[in-house]
Amino acid sequence: MSLRRLLLPALLLVALAGTLSACGSQSIDVPGASASVRNGAKLFSERCSGCHTMSAVGAQGSATKVSDREKVDGPNFNARKVCYENALYALRNGGYSGAIMPANIVVGKQAQDVSRFIAEYSGNGAPTSASPGGGMKCTPPPGG
Repeated sequence: MSLRRLLLPALLLVALAGTLSACGSQSIDVPGASASVRNGAKLFSERCSGCHTMSAVGAQGSATKVSDREKVDGPNFNARKVCYENALYALRNGGYSGAIMPANIVVGKQAQDVSRFIAEYSGNGAPTSASPGGGMKCTPPPGG
């Protein structure tokens, strides 16, 4: 009887944790995107969403208030437009300062896919006067 008393609360806690972990989750929303961009969105959601915000994948990793900001919070890609070359550079080199973001969090074709996704979907909440890529020269990604 005592084993049953211990098991029931444990099972209830596991079920409750599973239910709560699904709350607030948002699916990836990249309609009409190429296979490469869809793969980039999936990878961004898996590997980048803890530190960066982008509504297309339900990522909310950036601080919403300056007073809540932490050293590890990455840029909010709803508000910042980033071009392919700059995203690829950041992925390869651990951001621009190299201090916080892990270098090579994705590599090769995966890094290209994530960069394509960022280039296509970043900046959707940015003012229209915002220059792409933070004022740096941007060209379309190779191969679409």
